[in-house]
Amino acid sequence: MITITRESPLHPDLATLHARHHAAMHADTPPESIHMMPPEALAAPDIAFFVMREGSAVIGMGAYKRFAPDHGEIKSMHVLAETRGRGLARQMLDHLIAQARADGITRLSLETGTQPSFEAARILYLRAGFQDCPPFGSYREDPNSVYLTRAI
Repeated sequence: MITITRESPLHPDLATLHARHHAAMHADTPPESIHMMPPEALAAPDIAFFVMREGSAVIGMGAYKRFAPDHGEIKSMHVLAETRGRGLARQMLDHLIAQARADGITRLSLETGTQPSFEAARILYLRAGFQDCPPFGSYREDPNSVYLTRAI
């Protein structure tokens, strides 16, 4: 059974998931273009962090950060490679959207990579109704980034 619950990103059983996410983000992205947040930063009060489990096994994570009263940003979405192809990333994204909406957020935006390794993520977000937008928040134009947004 798949569950998604709000948890602390600092829980010890998330170390492997964080390490795999870190490795994936650094695989083909220049360091200056990586916008991933470390677990300590994901523990901030303006971030809602969620863990996906299959039984007791950690298989994914996702978060959103509120940076304006009605605007949030999807952060650190990751599903373990060996569990992909089952719709789990879409399940996590739908959960984040529903939780953000319940928290009074009416717009979600995100930054993701332009490299081929991010193609599946870009397709996921576009199929979920996200559309291209200019850089938001503290982001700046970057050839390694694409910015997406949608009303929720």
